[in-house]
Amino acid sequence: MGDEDKRDRLKEEIFSYKVTKDKKVFISWNGKQVMILKGKESKKFLSKIAGAGEYEAQLIMAKITGNFKRGNEKQIKRF
Repeated sequence: MGDEDKRDRLKEEIFSYKVTKDKKVFISWNGKQVMILKGKESKKFLSKIAGAGEYEAQLIMAKITGNFKRGNEKQIKRF
């Protein structure tokens, strides 16, 4: 696994996705739609997710949407 999911949130399967007939991908977080992928982005996402396990799929969607702290954010300096 690594340091991507220090809080073990992705094991809860908080992300999901649906694919339409015209290959648009709707990504949801906790049941709320947060992103739509189409065209090249959609194809790239579907190729990545095809061979991924459940945890890896959650990580892919977390990185694409940006709704996930990876632990590498810069801290704000306060004086």
